[in-house]
Amino acid sequence: VASGICPKFGDLDPYQMAAGAFDEAVRSLVSVGAVLPEPGAPSAWSACDNFCVPDSEFHAEKNPDGKQKLGKLVRMCEALYDMSVAFDVPMTSGKDSMKNDFRAGGVKISVPPTVLFTICAPIKDVRKVVTSEFKAAGDIILLLGDTHQELGCSEWAQLLGETAGAAPTVRSTSAIALYRLYAEALRRGWIRSSHDVSDGGLAVALAECAIGSGLGAQVDLTQHVHVGLDSALYSESHSRLLVSVGQEHYADLLRLFSDRPQSVRVAYVGQVADSGRLVIDTHRGEVAWPIDELRAAYEGGTWP
Repeated sequence: VASGICPKFGDLDPYQMAAGAFDEAVRSLVSVGAVLPEPGAPSAWSACDNFCVPDSEFHAEKNPDGKQKLGKLVRMCEALYDMSVAFDVPMTSGKDSMKNDFRAGGVKISVPPTVLFTICAPIKDVRKVVTSEFKAAGDIILLLGDTHQELGCSEWAQLLGETAGAAPTVRSTSAIALYRLYAEALRRGWIRSSHDVSDGGLAVALAECAIGSGLGAQVDLTQHVHVGLDSALYSESHSRLLVSVGQEHYADLLRLFSDRPQSVRVAYVGQVADSGRLVIDTHRGEVAWPIDELRAAYEGGTWP
C-alpha cells in the first residue's frame, strides 16, 4: 500500500497536482517490487481517492472565486481519469471533503485544491522486495527517469521564498516504459536498493538512502548539468527512481535500458561509499555532510 499527495502544487496547477499524486503512489509501489498491470489483463491493483478542496459554490459575496475553484476541481477530476486509464489502475473507492475554508475576523482562508491517492498492489514474493537504503560500498548509484527544470513550489523554491516556476508534469508514456523496464531489472536480481524521488528532489533522496544505511556516497553531478545545478539537485520531476546496482550488473542494466525501443534516461550519479559522508561533486565545487548530521536533522526536524 502506498499513498501520494502533493498539495503544494494545487494552486499552481491543479491538474498536475492530481496527476503527480497518482504517479507518486504508483512509483512508490513499483520501487519496492509491484509490477504494473498489463493492459486489459486481470489485476489486483486498486486506487482510492480522497479529495480535500475549498467550497466551489459561487456566491457573489461569500465565495466570489467559486467558479475558479470549481474549474480547478474539474481539472483534478480530469487528471484522475487520465492517470487511471494510462496506468490501467481502477478507482474502486473514494472520499471527498468539499468545504475546506476557514473564516475568522472577516478573513477567509481556503485550502489549496488537494487530492490524496492511496493505491494497493500485489507483491508475489515479499522476500524479493527492495528497500531504499544503500546496501554495500562500491555499488553504482543511478537515476532512472528524466529530470526537468520543474522547481515551481518545490521544497527548494519554498526555502528561497520563490513563488514562480513550473509544477512537475507527469509524462505517463515514458513513466510506464520506465516502470516496466525497472520491473524486468528487478526480476533479474540486479537492483540492490531503490527509492522514489519526490519532495526535495535528488539531493533529499540521496540523503535518505544514506541515512537508512549509515553508508555514505560519492556523487558526481557533472552528467546532470543539462538542466542546471539547482534543478539537478532539487527538481521534483515525477516518475524517477534512485537505484543502486552491484558493479557486476551495471553494464547489464545499461544494456537492458538501451536495447528497448522506449526511451528512458539512465544517468550515472555516483558510488556508495563507507566514508560515513554524503559527498556531492559539482562544477561549482564539492560539498559534504556527515551522515550523522543528516540523520540528526531528519529525526529532529532541525539542522544541527
